[in-house]
Amino acid sequence: MPPASSGAAATHAVAARTPSSPEASDTRLNPGGPGYRRMSFALFLAGVATFALLYSTQALLPLVSADFGVSASAASWTVSGATGALALCVLPLSALSERFGRRTVMTASLSVAVVVGLLVPFAPSLGVLIVLRALQGAALAGLPASAMAYLAEEVRPKALVAAIGLFVAGNSIGGMSGRVITGWVAQEWGWRAAVGTIGVIAVACAVAFRLLLPAPRHFTPGSLRPRVLARTVRGHLANPLLCRLYVIGALFMTVFGAVYTVIGYRLTAAPFSLPQGLIGSIFLVYLVGTVSSAAAGKLVARLGRRGALYLAVGTTASGLLLSLGDSIPMVLLGLVLITAGFFAGHAVASSSVSHTATHGRAQASALYQSVYYLGSSVGGTLGAVAFHSGGWAGTVALGLVAVLGVVSVTLWGTHAARVQRQTFAAAH
Repeated sequence: MPPASSGAAATHAVAARTPSSPEASDTRLNPGGPGYRRMSFALFLAGVATFALLYSTQALLPLVSADFGVSASAASWTVSGATGALALCVLPLSALSERFGRRTVMTASLSVAVVVGLLVPFAPSLGVLIVLRALQGAALAGLPASAMAYLAEEVRPKALVAAIGLFVAGNSIGGMSGRVITGWVAQEWGWRAAVGTIGVIAVACAVAFRLLLPAPRHFTPGSLRPRVLARTVRGHLANPLLCRLYVIGALFMTVFGAVYTVIGYRLTAAPFSLPQGLIGSIFLVYLVGTVSSAAAGKLVARLGRRGALYLAVGTTASGLLLSLGDSIPMVLLGLVLITAGFFAGHAVASSSVSHTATHGRAQASALYQSVYYLGSSVGGTLGAVAFHSGGWAGTVALGLVAVLGVVSVTLWGTHAARVQRQTFAAAH
């Protein structure tokens, strides 16, 4: 350090080295700081692999139905089985991340999932395929909640929504690329080659993720005692705001799961009669979800959490109604709006969970992920049943009921916040 020429200069130099605020001494990752880009890209790739694997059969359901000679409802279990197993296993695996570390659990989960993914193309029957997909979903359960907890611990609060938005954007890229790739590969070589291709891509993502993700610096190991875990979970479930966020996430995913589980069946039938490759390309609309989820932080800053949720709900409902049209442009526009609204709502709700929980963040995020993927499982199955009984209009009706549920829960939260403010004002 060069010598100071005066006492004033020396004082200025010392002040420059001395943190002037808690934010200046915060060693967590921040946009523009060292390690932030590596962390963001690593978790982006993890999100890509997770959604590509989890929904690898969704765009291929008509081919799976034809291959095994089963109905849409039966084939939908290749998706619902994976998401349902994830929903059941996310909480216990998140507890392991509290003890052994977020990065360790995420790495193990992704590794097992990609190994199972390489076995999926060789399933000899629908039953075996569903079992393998359920195992894959169970393995992936260790990643979403641990990723949210990792971000909450390693990223500064002001950057948290944006960081989680990038992770969710990776989900949308994975969901889109997985469906587009499987669509074109399946058209030439069948659904088995398509899911095998996704497995190879996921292997590359898993390797890059482990090499890029920075070692955690703010993780403190917790306890694996069931009593401690149960107490933490009860505490989260006793928090009205967290419970509302959980329900909102589940309802949004019910809409999304229903729409994308049966859209392939609708587009293969008259009046569209599209080939598998073009049906897979329809999922390019996931790029809209990448943008809307990454923009969630700006939406919350401008409109507030509830305002952003209302905007997401309105966008999703508009898309559902537009998708009723019998022309490709109308269906595409509807899917664009549904996708944009869903990913924005999911990013807002999931980041709010991480921000609201002051302890046991992995369990708080795990509960959200559990009901979120349960919503996907229920939505996929009910969406197929609704489509079988009432056509696309039945699936849209199911989606609108779920959207109305999001509006009701958000309005309830607005009313509860107003009452709380009035009570506080009266007491003071």
